[in-house]
Amino acid sequence: MLARFDRYMARLIAVPLFATLMIAAMLLLLEKMLKLFDFVVNEGGPASVVWRMLGNLIPQYLGLGIPVGLLLGILLAFRNLALSSELDALRAVGISYMRMLRVPYMYALLLGLLTLLIVGFIQPISRYAYEGLEFELRSGALGATIDVGEFVQVARNTTLRVEESRNHGRDLRGIFVSGQSADGKTVSVTAARGTFLATDDPDVILLRLTDGTLVHDAPGYKQPRVLTFRMHDLPIDLPQIELFRIRGAEADDNELTLPELYRVGYLGQGTTTEENRHAVRANLHRRLVQVFAVMVIPLLAVALAVPPKRSTSAVGVFAALTILIVYNEISEAAERSGAAGKADIVLSQWGSFIAFSLLCAWFFHVLANVPGGQPIAMIERGAGIVTKWIVSLWRLIRRRFGKAQTA
Repeated sequence: MLARFDRYMARLIAVPLFATLMIAAMLLLLEKMLKLFDFVVNEGGPASVVWRMLGNLIPQYLGLGIPVGLLLGILLAFRNLALSSELDALRAVGISYMRMLRVPYMYALLLGLLTLLIVGFIQPISRYAYEGLEFELRSGALGATIDVGEFVQVARNTTLRVEESRNHGRDLRGIFVSGQSADGKTVSVTAARGTFLATDDPDVILLRLTDGTLVHDAPGYKQPRVLTFRMHDLPIDLPQIELFRIRGAEADDNELTLPELYRVGYLGQGTTTEENRHAVRANLHRRLVQVFAVMVIPLLAVALAVPPKRSTSAVGVFAALTILIVYNEISEAAERSGAAGKADIVLSQWGSFIAFSLLCAWFFHVLANVPGGQPIAMIERGAGIVTKWIVSLWRLIRRRFGKAQTA
């Protein structure tokens, strides 16, 4: 059973955690939304596909946001407890830092399982779905919008121009159609109104025209044939659309789930080369490390959340984010090196994770077990020493540069 202060701490952690996840996801989606709208408009696809593409990007952004959200949620909660002296009160009644980790690790366990589900199974499927939508836009499988007042190629050797579109494109006004066959025959049609109709053949669409004129010409005609009609159906052959590749093809291991990565990388299933198997193994270990890294974050967050006495320094927030970002960059570099065969995959990936875990555990040990231990104070002293060295070096350079100019 959770004690009252556990429930209180759970509420403190929940607010910044979910706020960070939502803000990070919204910012990333808004930045991507503008590019997707521009891409969809240029490809002539329906605007509704943008929301489908953004939906497939959410798992990618959640995989990035969960570690940061968990770190900030725990760190800001413990920082509030420390600044309000509630942390001192908890310590005074005999509650140790190890006991306080119960609620943070409940969050870490839940988010770790969620990370395993996302990076191991949901991200590969959503990534494949996103690439499929992008392929369909480029190939025209999603259909093209009719731009009013512009010449649009609706099929091979068939051009359409519409002066006015009503009822979401169902009622077209002021239509001009021009088509040419392989044997040199041409058909030009003008009509007052028209609409597209489906046929039994999925490769053919029917353009029903009303109140117009048709001009038919061919190399053997002495003069073009002109026909005035009340209603005329013009069949349009749709271009053949290439089928999208199967998931995981073209050596894209990011589209494979964890079991598939293991079967390809270690059991040799599939027709991949040895170089590709290196990349698959590196991807597998990278995803597993992402899951286990979530379980270490509470140690780092708690250790860097408590500022020194009579201090409200926020250097712990900056330091924690910096350490997490640097570790993520090192892990990605280890994956690239392992995929290229330049480093041992297991040693580079899990070695960096062990170093990150030991650093977090040492910070927490200093805070919890060393009398008067303050990891933030240590970081501040280290930053002060480095700053002094930089200032001294800058002054030395300025003096020497000034003497050189005087001479």
